[in-house]
Amino acid sequence: MSNVVPDHPSSLDDQITARLQAPDYQQWRAKVQASGGCARPIKLTGEGALVDPDGTLIYHRAGELFAPCGNRRASVCESCSARYAADAFHLLRAGLSGGHKDIPTTIATKPRAFVTLTAPSFGPVHTRRITRRGLVIPCRCAERHHPDDPRIGAPLDPDSYDYVGSVLWQAHAGKLWHRFTTALRRALAQRLGVPGRIFPKVARLSYAKVAEYQVRGLVHFHAAVRIDGPEGPADPTPPGVIEAVLREAITEAALSASLTVERPDGSTLLLEWGAQLDIRDITPTAVEQIEDDSGQISEARLAGYIAKYATKGTGKSEAADRPIRSESHIEYLHLSAHHERIIRTTWELGGLERYEDLNLRKWAHMLGFRGHFLTKSQRYSTTFGAIRRDRQTFQIAYLLNELGHETDDIDDVIVINHWQLTGIGHRNQAEHELAAAIAGRAPIRTGART
Repeated sequence: MSNVVPDHPSSLDDQITARLQAPDYQQWRAKVQASGGCARPIKLTGEGALVDPDGTLIYHRAGELFAPCGNRRASVCESCSARYAADAFHLLRAGLSGGHKDIPTTIATKPRAFVTLTAPSFGPVHTRRITRRGLVIPCRCAERHHPDDPRIGAPLDPDSYDYVGSVLWQAHAGKLWHRFTTALRRALAQRLGVPGRIFPKVARLSYAKVAEYQVRGLVHFHAAVRIDGPEGPADPTPPGVIEAVLREAITEAALSASLTVERPDGSTLLLEWGAQLDIRDITPTAVEQIEDDSGQISEARLAGYIAKYATKGTGKSEAADRPIRSESHIEYLHLSAHHERIIRTTWELGGLERYEDLNLRKWAHMLGFRGHFLTKSQRYSTTFGAIRRDRQTFQIAYLLNELGHETDDIDDVIVINHWQLTGIGHRNQAEHELAAAIAGRAPIRTGART
């Protein structure tokens, strides 16, 4: 939500009324609609045009426009987050089912697995587990926690919990994933009977992964893994790799992947994956559940599941959505004692020369996690850039159709843009509330504080 807070509850009503009655309201509303109801639109001033290859002007516009901010986090902008989630779904689904340009549908027959890699334990925490019969299992503290109990995920003994170790693990999680994929290629090469350096010539590891925060403030990775031939999705998988072989190789790689770092006192810390490793088969069957009774996961549900977590940002944690500029800001984040201590530990480690390369203070708001929330291998499927270009092409085609202009090849149409940044975000809370209502996300909350 916006940080603009009205001085008096009634002032928001007055601001909304004034905006609705303003002479330029319809023009402002049109710009909001064009941005998809973005919560923090990028305001641009300038001009743009479409021109035929022969130089004929097809379309021209000038003035101010609102461009969407493009933030993937729903807590920052629901509109742009929904668009990002849709793009992520298509990117992931293309790598599961094919059918998108150079991604054939035959990839659905290749060895694939859905893998979840977790963080190790840095000390016992409060938990809430449920039996298959729906009964709550007592926590180590002997209590049966309510789902909304803020203690869930927090250490049983904060003084003995390894906060430094957890932050260093989090900061190196991306590198640990790289070690895992390297170990997985070697494990597969061994099962194919070839040296590890020869693996790229006989097979290719393709994957898409997303990071999700656990309640305790540490990420775990969900990944869709696929084995292709050396040339990528259209190349058949080597006969020696089947689902069972892939599962064995993943298990071996997860157990062997590790790296060593130093603690602030110079002692050694071994970073590795947690004991909880989950591997599921991926089926092409379109079912309503994320998994069936055998633990298999459908392509459509898996794509939606991963895309959802790609937009959640800090998710189950209480971290901030924006970088922290000063240690004094931490106390104003209204965090639980556990998450505040993680952030403070990250900030403190970030001030040490030993960890200068990690740039931890930049990532303190993310509890030390420095990686991207959604990543994929080069040949897994299409790209976000290609999806956005397709959307732009569709929008141009729609505009040409509205203008009654025909063209043999839309790619020949010349797009000319000259826009300058003039501002970011709505002017006040009233515009923010109206934009949310225009986008259909929420009713206008008159007289409300945020």
